[in-house]
Amino acid sequence: MSERNLPALSIVIPAFNEADSLNDLLPQLKERFPGAEILVVDDGSGDGTDEVCERQGVRCHRHPYNMGNGASIKDGARHACGNILVFMDADGQHLPEHVAQLLERFAHDDLDMLVGARKWSGQAGVLRGLGNRIFNWVATWMSGHVVQDLTSGLRVVKAARFREFLHLMPNGFSYPTTSTMAFFRSGYTVGYEPVDVQPRRGTSHLNIWREGLRFMLIIFRTGTIYSPLKLFAPISGLLFLAASALYAYTFATEGRFTNMTALLYMTSLLTFMIGLVSEQITNLMFSHREYSETNEPGECRDQRGDGDQEISD
Repeated sequence: MSERNLPALSIVIPAFNEADSLNDLLPQLKERFPGAEILVVDDGSGDGTDEVCERQGVRCHRHPYNMGNGASIKDGARHACGNILVFMDADGQHLPEHVAQLLERFAHDDLDMLVGARKWSGQAGVLRGLGNRIFNWVATWMSGHVVQDLTSGLRVVKAARFREFLHLMPNGFSYPTTSTMAFFRSGYTVGYEPVDVQPRRGTSHLNIWREGLRFMLIIFRTGTIYSPLKLFAPISGLLFLAASALYAYTFATEGRFTNMTALLYMTSLLTFMIGLVSEQITNLMFSHREYSETNEPGECRDQRGDGDQEISD
């Protein structure tokens, strides 16, 4: 494929057993974005997703087994040819109108990443909605930027920027969290555009209880990726205050310094030191701006820059 024929826009759709939804979505995308590359990453589906793509004349990259949503996103980013990447779900929640809405704002504001922010009515249940609210609050505190929807799967990014952080992204469902925080951490511009997503078609692949536990782990992971001291320093401070309060009590009542007080002081110091070391590691990780061949389009070797071209629908 010659450079002049490379698409400016690639729409990447991770899919796992979403053939019915894709059968309706793909023709709409082809009609709305005739010049765009549409790339479906079939994550080991058993419902004929690859056959739907072949029938619709859409490029499909197939995994031999289910590797995870994040793995599909990373593979899609590696194989996509466009300078601008659109990520959207295959379950019918995201429509071509949403993509056009985001692309218009993305081009107008010259952002590095634009996220489609779901309204409360678009959340998949009350528990997930509350969980996302908490997640947004934690991310806002950690990053110092207002985060409207940290886990949305609908987003537009500059390909070169996104590929810088592929090594940080997990293979599971938390790639939106990691990519958003990584963009904030690197000083790239991130915007949010409210969208009215549709109810998903089919059954969700998420287990709310299992993902709830992962949710708590992701909160800590997010903190350590973005600014470790914001997580470790308060914990260290609480331990120090607890040690001081215990020491004051035991000294006033028994006139002695206890082993528990010493343990709390030592734990407080060690926690703070771990935070400092983590902060240094994070700084080194994000200061490395030169990236390897995996940061270039995997099959296209697009050399046209970051995506400063005109986008039209």
